[in-house]
Amino acid sequence: MAQSQVSPRFRALEEVRRRAIRVVPGLAEGGSRVAEHFGSNTFDARAMREKLPRPVFKKLQETTRRGEKLDRTIADTVAHAVKEWALEKGCSHFCHWFQPQTGLTAEKHDAFLTFDDDAQAIERFSGSQLIQSEPDASSFPSGGMRTTFEARGYTAWDPSSPVFVMEGPNGNTLCIPSVFLSYYGQALDNKTPLLRSMEVLNRRAVEVLKLLGHDKVYRVVPTLGPEQEYFLIDRAFYDLRPDLVATGRTLVGARPAKGQQLEDHYFGSIKGRILAFMQEAEHELYKLGVPVKTRHNEVSPAQYESAPIFEEANVASDHNQLVMEILRSVARRHDLTLLLHEKPFAGVNGSGKHNNWSLADSEGNNLLEPGKTPDQNLQFLVFLVAVLKGVHKRAGLLRSAIAISGNDHRLGANEAPPAIISVFLGEQLTDILDRIEKGEGANQPTSERLIQLGVSKLPEVNRDYTDRNRTSPFAFTGNKFEFRAVPSSAVISVPIAILNAAVAEALEELKTAIEQRKTKGMPLEKAVMEAVREAVVATKPIRYEGNNYAAEWVLEAERRKLPNLRKAPEALAQTVTPESKAFFARTGLLREEEVEARYHVMLERYVKDIEIEYDVLKNVARTLVLPAAFAHQETLGRSIAAAEAALPGSGDLLAPQKSDLKEHARDIATLAERLKKLERAGSGALALDSIERKARAMADEVLPAMEMVREVCDRMEENVADDAWPLPKYREMLFVV
Repeated sequence: MAQSQVSPRFRALEEVRRRAIRVVPGLAEGGSRVAEHFGSNTFDARAMREKLPRPVFKKLQETTRRGEKLDRTIADTVAHAVKEWALEKGCSHFCHWFQPQTGLTAEKHDAFLTFDDDAQAIERFSGSQLIQSEPDASSFPSGGMRTTFEARGYTAWDPSSPVFVMEGPNGNTLCIPSVFLSYYGQALDNKTPLLRSMEVLNRRAVEVLKLLGHDKVYRVVPTLGPEQEYFLIDRAFYDLRPDLVATGRTLVGARPAKGQQLEDHYFGSIKGRILAFMQEAEHELYKLGVPVKTRHNEVSPAQYESAPIFEEANVASDHNQLVMEILRSVARRHDLTLLLHEKPFAGVNGSGKHNNWSLADSEGNNLLEPGKTPDQNLQFLVFLVAVLKGVHKRAGLLRSAIAISGNDHRLGANEAPPAIISVFLGEQLTDILDRIEKGEGANQPTSERLIQLGVSKLPEVNRDYTDRNRTSPFAFTGNKFEFRAVPSSAVISVPIAILNAAVAEALEELKTAIEQRKTKGMPLEKAVMEAVREAVVATKPIRYEGNNYAAEWVLEAERRKLPNLRKAPEALAQTVTPESKAFFARTGLLREEEVEARYHVMLERYVKDIEIEYDVLKNVARTLVLPAAFAHQETLGRSIAAAEAALPGSGDLLAPQKSDLKEHARDIATLAERLKKLERAGSGALALDSIERKARAMADEVLPAMEMVREVCDRMEENVADDAWPLPKYREMLFVV
């Protein structure tokens, strides 16, 4: 076949086969040890100690360690030191790096350049520039809180998250992690609610610890280790898939004969080209102080995972944003494309972001560690049931926090936790809580009762305290909870903020319950155990040890009155219920106008996501699928006509070919009809008068109509001649690299 006649898909295959593994000079030879360059592009404690006067360094460290506000009297000194360090790193510009409600990060670069009194160019960076900047707020999603003629917004430095240098092709930029606020102090970003939630959780947890006699504790922080799942495919394939380019997922595509059914990709040997990508990405992340620890193949072909060491939640949130950005940019260097969509390929596993969450106090203790003595285990039980109370009471809000269009394709599939929020504790802890519920040992001293219940023996078990339940959306895994239902493309600050605030609310309720009993003369230990038992009984419906994928769990969850919010619009509606608004106000997480605005932003994003998919699918079907189908129809017709001319009277012999032609013609007619139905559904949904009605129509009418179009397109792919099919196929995208 002449080169001009070779299809773009086949040329892409040839291009992929010619790829060479990218070798990075220095890195390939082993380079320096990770510890030697870890954090080299961050203004960390080592850089601060070197650049700052000792009193200023101590003040800044105390600000970070205690979670307190920055002393503005040291701002100019810190800014000067940061500037000098940044100049040494090759920076000409700085920016406030923040998380608007787009799901991405944002930055506006300003040069250090200014002029002195003699009009000579100099580099200068003031404390006020470090602390605050003013980007335009009108063009970011705000849910109506900002309009075009109300453009003022402010970014403010978050000193608890390290300043870092982002390397560019022709120079570097100093990035200052920040929050984003309106002129009136309303949160316009995703990070501010997280910081607010950490403050309220800190207050409530410290209060409870002091009530339990731990007077030295002055701070409690949520810690987080977000595992990041992702797909990688060759860029040549990606460029030929309009659906992947525009939406991040394949809107058509027949399943290959071999997918993941042999389970041979999971934890398998990592291909050289992929390993080279991982090694370079990890090197870049180490320089930024991101503690990525684990890499491996995931379940689906072309799917992988990166997991970090635990950090404080706000730093972990920033670092996860950097992980996604670095993976994306390094993939391009390797002629690969990163796919973070929750379900980029039908028929194989999608991607999530498992958030491993725990609590740590200022004494270095993990509050979800069962401990080595009954006294410590009493504390553990209080914080354990606080999490149960929070998740039980705010299950609907936790579901709303992970509600995006992509996650609807993943949740509830036979690979990911369902849309029903439940908690898995494992056999050992479940047995302990069941016995507490029954009041076993109720007449004994608390310490003896805990020993009888087996709590004091937990640390002696030479394995994790629980087995793992991959089907649970929220599972206890030894000394932490794993929030498994979070979407792979999501900003983790949103669901973690809800979780933090829910646990803070529960801790306040437990503290009140304990204090009420104490005022009646009850000993502290007994008051605590009674409050724990009350919480154990109340939260029993949220605990489930079985298979969350099973159909019977849906019925059981309904009996337990647990919300089953299958689609994003109904889940997002949980955000604006009167009870939710009261919760947001009571915990200080969001003001009422912020709640309404965020609800509007998320609904609008959902509608736009589906609208884009709807438009792309119509275009792909009409300009790529149907022309290939028409060409195949013509080929079949010519073949039958030629055979009839060459073999007169051979009707019976040609019957199978004529049947194929008839079936194919029927598929073309079916696709045309289904496209008309899709257009009617789409135009009808977009014509509705409210964003809520549009979102529901997109979920209930447009997406099912899209699936019907896909069904016939995928059937055509399996019937049309291979060299006539224009779109890269699953067998190529998932396996050829």
